[in-house]
Amino acid sequence: MSRRIIGPFNRVEGDLEVQLQIDDGRVSEARVVSPLYRGFEQILQGKDPMDVLVYVPRICGICSVAQSVAAAQALADVQRLTPPPNGELSGNLILACENVADHLTHFYLFFMPDFAREIYRDEVWFPAAEARFRAIEGSAARQVLQARAEFMHLLGLLAGKWPHSLALQPGGTTRAIEIQEKARIIAILSGFRQFLQQTLFGDSLENVIALDSAAALENWAGQAAPTSSDFRHFLHIADDLNLQNLGRAADQFMSYGVYPEQGRRLFTAGVWNGEAGTLDQTGIREDISHSWLHQQNKAKHPFDGVTLPSLDEADAYSWCKAPRLNGQVMEVGALARQVVNAHPLIRDLVTRSGGNVRNRVVARLLEIALLVVAMEDWARGLRPKDAFCEQAEMPDEAQGYGMIEAARGSLGHWLKISKGHILNYQIIAPTTWNFSPRDVQGAPGALEQALIDAPVREGEKDPVSVQHIVRSFDPCMACTVH
Repeated sequence: MSRRIIGPFNRVEGDLEVQLQIDDGRVSEARVVSPLYRGFEQILQGKDPMDVLVYVPRICGICSVAQSVAAAQALADVQRLTPPPNGELSGNLILACENVADHLTHFYLFFMPDFAREIYRDEVWFPAAEARFRAIEGSAARQVLQARAEFMHLLGLLAGKWPHSLALQPGGTTRAIEIQEKARIIAILSGFRQFLQQTLFGDSLENVIALDSAAALENWAGQAAPTSSDFRHFLHIADDLNLQNLGRAADQFMSYGVYPEQGRRLFTAGVWNGEAGTLDQTGIREDISHSWLHQQNKAKHPFDGVTLPSLDEADAYSWCKAPRLNGQVMEVGALARQVVNAHPLIRDLVTRSGGNVRNRVVARLLEIALLVVAMEDWARGLRPKDAFCEQAEMPDEAQGYGMIEAARGSLGHWLKISKGHILNYQIIAPTTWNFSPRDVQGAPGALEQALIDAPVREGEKDPVSVQHIVRSFDPCMACTVH
């Protein structure tokens, strides 16, 4: 038996450390540590409720829109506001733009460079992977950074700027779109579609979306050379390394649902553990039994939660709380969203091999295709001369919540107002769900479960299997402990 501390991880937003116990060349126990405390929930106490729109986007520099949208929805809940159609469509476009950009950045700049590591030098696919995906130096980085930059012009048009836009409001968006701007948005989406179809997928977005089973995916991948597209390249490497057998957690999936339009959501809310179930947010509790936090003697719903730091907790090893839904560990993210949303390909992959490294990446790339097609429809649906935002009075006494899906999974904000000021504000970010410590029952979080049985090669200091598993969740540690 040996013990090893892996971290801090590179190519991760924020600070992350993983403590491993290794027996007979495999991980037998894992503890995931979020070593940085930030305190946004304390900062917000006593503030004017509308101040959250300034503060919470600054929790993170890469998913600030998601934080803004969740905050705006919490405020809309207490104000009983519904955005006009333009506000919904524009808000969807803004959030989808950030989420797609995050998926793209994760795949090309965070995840795929691990296959250019020296440990894989003897693999037959290594030369092509190194030339394409080597960090900073690979040919993919130059292409994707240019395509991403051009795509992100959408946020300038729709939100005024990125990150930390103030255009997102409880009643919609203050950035009304003119006719010529609508045309430019459609043109940007058209150019980004071309990049995806030529480079990432090597096929039309519609053909990728139509893949409906593991067999269909395998057949599609075999219709062209592995290096003909970056998605096929990944599938070839994943098949050779058996990534479908790496990083499986408890297969309990959850999605809050996201992208509303006329009373429906593009991706529905719910849970899935082999069969579909409904989601009731009243079943959420935050356990702090293994967190450096105090003044909370039992797991509490976020409306009643407390976030006060303490380094004197005997069983603690992380600043991250342990959120649970009806006492269960939940995995969130693109894989969870698409299995809850009943996409046939993801349902079939998960039914066959559960949540794992390969399936998480496949779901993320599939979601890029799904979202860009939806964004084209939303852009065409904008009506430049109609209202984009509604206004309402802020109540002096109220509580409300906003629950959305960020790129990395389910993001919730819970707000209590008393005497016109914030009495309590609690946030549960996606990586808080996935990278949680143990709870009072001793149940490990999703990543801690996924790391069990990961192979460790002889002489490895930073096991590459651990790197793949951690990155398959696309962690954002800055959001994890706010």
